[in-house]
Amino acid sequence: MTTPTHHSVAVIGAGLGGLTLARALHVHGIEAAVFDLEASRHARTQGGMLDIHEESGQIALRAAGLYDGFRDLVHAGGEACRVLDKHATVHWEKLDNGNGDRPEVDRGQLRDLLLDSVPEGTVRWGRQAGGARRLGDGRHEVTFTDGESITCDLLVGADGAWSRIRPLVSDAWPTYTGLSFVEGDLLDADARHPGSAAVVGGGQLFALTDRKGMMAHRQTDGSLHIYTSLQIAEDWLDGIDFTDTEEAKTAVLRQFEGWDDSIKALVADADTPLIPRKINALPIGHRWDRVPGVTLLGDAAHVMSPFAGEGANLAMLDGAELGQAIAAHPTDPEKALITYEEALFPRSAEKARESADAIDLCFGPNAVDDLVAMFSATPEEA
Repeated sequence: MTTPTHHSVAVIGAGLGGLTLARALHVHGIEAAVFDLEASRHARTQGGMLDIHEESGQIALRAAGLYDGFRDLVHAGGEACRVLDKHATVHWEKLDNGNGDRPEVDRGQLRDLLLDSVPEGTVRWGRQAGGARRLGDGRHEVTFTDGESITCDLLVGADGAWSRIRPLVSDAWPTYTGLSFVEGDLLDADARHPGSAAVVGGGQLFALTDRKGMMAHRQTDGSLHIYTSLQIAEDWLDGIDFTDTEEAKTAVLRQFEGWDDSIKALVADADTPLIPRKINALPIGHRWDRVPGVTLLGDAAHVMSPFAGEGANLAMLDGAELGQAIAAHPTDPEKALITYEEALFPRSAEKARESADAIDLCFGPNAVDDLVAMFSATPEEA
């Protein structure tokens, strides 16, 4: 039997959080081995725009020494936003004057920035974790689905909502929030879909009524990424054949009868297959007792709905703070993990509550008025 390769720090998952951790450690001269299930960095598009928050994601990027590179990626005009009802009446609109504190960037470009900032070979591609077990003295063994395994002194689960590392510290499992998304893209929107481009505007769109929504944002490549959002039974998506795009469009649009055609066109005219996504979340306030040699970050620790825009921002802040804690306590990893988790737990509980409240707001009986009030509030009032 081959002896498993041993690593001082093993990070399972090369998402934004895991990569931020690897970069933060690299800045301090600490090597980490990152393992990811995807076959390569180009295995799939990373799609979607992210608003990077001043109080979280931007702090993480500064700590990682990547703030200037991040600023080069900012999508000019991307912070523009408008709120509509189902009749396409505009109830609120904000233009991007360049002074906002949540600039928009392309997720894939941000991931590339992080990947390019760590030494070549840091990420081991095509390594899907199947499970992990304790070896004693804070050491762990991770077994991959290809049968190979590694051991490590410090294990970090950055492997998302369905983490294979989480069971080492917690029995919690994500559950359905009652909300389902269907996503798609309209390509080269200004030229091919000028009507939809006009409805969405320069940045982000929220169209809300009847406890459902149609959201969209403009991407850096000129496409529009759309999300239909429905409060609906968990098995509803399972009854749609998404391999038949026209059938899927018909099923989705049936839920939007009575909505203005200009809004329904965001789905009807989509150029790509529609992608279903059930929105799941861990319990608000999810935490665990200290287990020597292992911790979690990002969605593995606190997956929540996307309605407060916190997922990627928290994952990066988790990664940066964990890296800083490890660097500050190089001979005492338990002190590092205690320090990290003492900040992690209250922060993630607060943001998970905000995300759950945002669902209630966006899908409540007065969604448009409530969202406009929230967007219009000053920071002191919000």
